[in-house]
Amino acid sequence: MIKFPSDFRFGFSTVGTQHEMGTPGSEFVSDWYVWLHDPENIASGLVSGDLPEHGPGYWDLYKQDHSIARDLGLDAAWITIEWARVFPKPTFDVKVKVDEDDGGNVVDVEVNESALEELRRLADLNAVNHYRGILSDWKERGGLLVINLYHWAMPTWLHDPIAVRKNGPDRAPSGWLDKRSVIEFTKFAAFIAHELGDLADMWYTMNEPGVVITEGYLYVKSGFPPGYLDLNSLATAGKHLIEAHARAYDAIKAYSRKPVGLVYSFADYQPLRQGDEEAVKEAKGLDYSFFDAPIKGELMGVTRDDLKGRLDWIGVNYYTRAVLRRRQDAGRASVAVVDGFGYSCEPGGVSNDRRPCSDFGWEIYPEGVYNVLMDLWRRYRMPMYITENGIADEHDKWRSWFIVSHLYQIHRAMEEGVDVRGYFHWNLIDNLEWAAGYRMRFGLVYVDYATKRRYFRPSALVMREVAKQKAIPDYLEHYIKPPRIE
Repeated sequence: MIKFPSDFRFGFSTVGTQHEMGTPGSEFVSDWYVWLHDPENIASGLVSGDLPEHGPGYWDLYKQDHSIARDLGLDAAWITIEWARVFPKPTFDVKVKVDEDDGGNVVDVEVNESALEELRRLADLNAVNHYRGILSDWKERGGLLVINLYHWAMPTWLHDPIAVRKNGPDRAPSGWLDKRSVIEFTKFAAFIAHELGDLADMWYTMNEPGVVITEGYLYVKSGFPPGYLDLNSLATAGKHLIEAHARAYDAIKAYSRKPVGLVYSFADYQPLRQGDEEAVKEAKGLDYSFFDAPIKGELMGVTRDDLKGRLDWIGVNYYTRAVLRRRQDAGRASVAVVDGFGYSCEPGGVSNDRRPCSDFGWEIYPEGVYNVLMDLWRRYRMPMYITENGIADEHDKWRSWFIVSHLYQIHRAMEEGVDVRGYFHWNLIDNLEWAAGYRMRFGLVYVDYATKRRYFRPSALVMREVAKQKAIPDYLEHYIKPPRIE
């Protein structure tokens, strides 16, 4: 038996766009809602045509899902509070004290009691009270609660992705390209900390900011808003997201003493051959920038005291590796992802390394989570949680292998001294996989979207054995090493 510490947490996650909608009255409008409804996006195949209002309905069925989670032995949850649901109306006119340095960087935002009262008048208090009911229900069941403030969806008054794509970011609400987003997000963070902070055991400010900028401004065929190809915009949005994290950290800490983290999607970067190490270094550099800033204060070659020391834990989302090669582009080294490995395989196929792949075409590569954890531990020496790890596997062919093999690699890292404190499986239930729609089923629990009924997959019972025992029992150890397919 491979044992985890008694205080190690096993958990699940919810995101508004992906989970909440699906029952009458559960809808809310955000940039992602608009993006997924856009007729041109649908006609071109950029998005699936599946709509969030047809989802699993967590907004009204949360008690059922919480019961399922506890039955499976899960004792932690990270639950997203949707910015666009809480503030459907603009908050620009709420006055706060903003300090900027000589470079125009937002170095401090003070949200005082008067501003909070103004925000309260603008907020959808029915939504806030409903969130309190959701969070309280989970807490009353004895679960650890992590509140997340941002998982990609923004209010449309701050980001209109269709207008950005058609008219350019200088003639549309441009989201993270607009410095005001830093200030408005800080207001939102302060308001939620003030209103719901008594329930939080932990916080994190945002999920996968690197995905927001790369998919939104570089890999524009991915189906992510705003689909506006521009490297300068990528850099600007990244800077503003980092500043938004730091300012939100300060805002949360004004009303809560609980630890505040940042969650990021990490791949295990590997060079294709000798000479491709520069590509790996370049890819890691983007990832590190989101943590060097709040830990060390380092951003774009400058050390900023307003960023430094504003992180208490790191959230690691891990799905697979990425094999990279060095590409010469106008004399400048850049990164090319090699097909046949990691995220770049055939859906339901076999990788070039003879490993099985998910319905999404993601290679099952559990060793990578060990490599990522060791790398982050050597660089930062900070507590970590695995905040996402899972597989799109409609027929549940590989999910049991996936769960156990990755937990084994996490345990390996812990045995070598890495401070990992929990594992949140993605996901408890099937949900909307963004632009890919409902066909990618990540759930331990199958959802019939027509009836909203939930059904356990066999892998849910494997998860239950592990979570309840806080161990990989002997009779599941055969799942530690997924098979190669010859």
